[in-house]
Amino acid sequence: MPKVSQAHLDARRQQILDAARARFASHGFAHTSMADIVTESGLSNGAIYRYFTSKDEIVVAVCEQAGEALPQELTAETVTGFLEHVRTLARETGHARLVAQIYAEAAVSPPLAAVVQRQLAAMRAAVAASVPDPRRRDAEQIAEPFVALCSSYGQQLAVRGDVDSAPFVAALMAIIEG
Repeated sequence: MPKVSQAHLDARRQQILDAARARFASHGFAHTSMADIVTESGLSNGAIYRYFTSKDEIVVAVCEQAGEALPQELTAETVTGFLEHVRTLARETGHARLVAQIYAEAAVSPPLAAVVQRQLAAMRAAVAASVPDPRRRDAEQIAEPFVALCSSYGQQLAVRGDVDSAPFVAALMAIIEG
């Protein structure tokens, strides 16, 4: 029997996560079963269970991949670009709905909460590292509300649909500029 390459195994695992992400974004965690993920992925039960023992494991794996790349430099232009990217993902892939569900599930799932807490800490650290020099001493105090407001923008997209990013950019720049 020929050996399956690691690249093939990684691609198959990603296929499962992509199918689960799409289903979770459109139907929610509670309304998605393992059978739904099997159907969405086009794979067999055995193929799914080779990689994941439960839907909870899949939820955590999807969350581990759900990180947004913050801009390296915090200017009105880069912040606008970042929020427009978030807006596009919300429109095209249901990403904002997925993140809203992840946050809600993290409130009752310690393993998922640990992943979300690590991601939020990484986001705060990235923002703090990007704070312009004149405000560098206030970097941690800037990072906390910056990340909270970005998360709020995502929640608004999840609930309201398309939301103009301009007021959020203005508020974020006010936080950065002091």
